[in-house]
Amino acid sequence: MYPRWLWPVFAVPGVVWLILLFLVPFYALIGVAFGGVDPVFQNPIPTWNPADWQYDAMLDTLRQFLPGQTYWTVFIRTAIYVGLALTGSLLIGYPVAYYISRHARRSKSWLIALIVLPFWVSYMMRMLAWINLFSPSGYINKILLWTHIVATPPNWLDGNPVSVVLGLIYGYIPYLILPLLAALDRIDRSVLEAARDLGASPMEAFTHVTLPLSKHGILGASVIIALPMFGDYYTPNIVSGSPTTSMLGNQIDIFFHGGPQPAVGAALTLILSAFLAVLMAYYMISIAKAQREMAS
Repeated sequence: MYPRWLWPVFAVPGVVWLILLFLVPFYALIGVAFGGVDPVFQNPIPTWNPADWQYDAMLDTLRQFLPGQTYWTVFIRTAIYVGLALTGSLLIGYPVAYYISRHARRSKSWLIALIVLPFWVSYMMRMLAWINLFSPSGYINKILLWTHIVATPPNWLDGNPVSVVLGLIYGYIPYLILPLLAALDRIDRSVLEAARDLGASPMEAFTHVTLPLSKHGILGASVIIALPMFGDYYTPNIVSGSPTTSMLGNQIDIFFHGGPQPAVGAALTLILSAFLAVLMAYYMISIAKAQREMAS
C-alpha cells in the first residue's frame, strides 16, 4: 500500500538535525583541536584538512593524563565525584521509583508530577538556592549547630567536595528516577506473584526477581546521568568555586572562555568524548546482549 521510500522519509528531519547540530560542530571541534592559534589575539585557527592537522597540542594533553600529571589528578577527582553522586542517586532514587511503581495508587500521578516539577525551574536557579542553604548563616549550619552535631560548622562553599557531590545528586536525580520508574512499571506483576506463590518472601521476591529484571533500567538510568556529570562545570563553580574541586568540565571551560590555549580545551573535549563513548558502547553492548538472551 505504501511506497518503499515513505517510512525512511520520516527519518530525514532527524538526520539533518543530527548532521547540522552535532556532526558539523563536532568536526569543527576536531579542527580546533588539531589546528593552530593566532599568535596575537590567541584565537583558534581551525584546520579543516586532515592532512594539515597538527598533533602537538593533543599529544601534550594526552601526556598530562599520565599518573601524577595535572589532568590525571583532575580526571580521578571527576571520576570519584561522579561515582559518589551516582551511588547516592541510586540509593535515593531507586526506593522512590520502586515505591511509586509498586505501592503508590491514587497518589502516583501526583508523585510523578512532583518529580517532573524541578524541570520547570532553571538548573542554574536551583543550584543558586543551594548557596543560601550552604552559606555560613544558612539553614544547614543552623541545624548542625542546633543539634550540636558540630561545634564549628564547615565552610560548604569554599572547596568542599561534599557540596559538589550533593549538588550533582540534587541536580541529576530526577533524570534517574523517571527511567527507573519506567523500567519497574514494565515488570510483569504475574512474575512477582509466581515468586510469592513459590514461597518467596517479599525481600526474596525483590532481590531475586525485581532487582535482576530492573538491572538494565538501572544501567540505562545511570548512563543518562553519568555522561552529563562528567562534563558538568557549573555545579562545582556555583557550590564550590575552588580549584581543589574542579572537574574536567571546569578545565575545558577555562580554555574555551578566555584561556590562552583553546586547542587544549578542544583536545580535552575530544578525550572526554572518547571516554564517554566507551561507557556508551558498554551500555549498548549490554542492551544488545540482553535482547538476544530474551529472544532465545
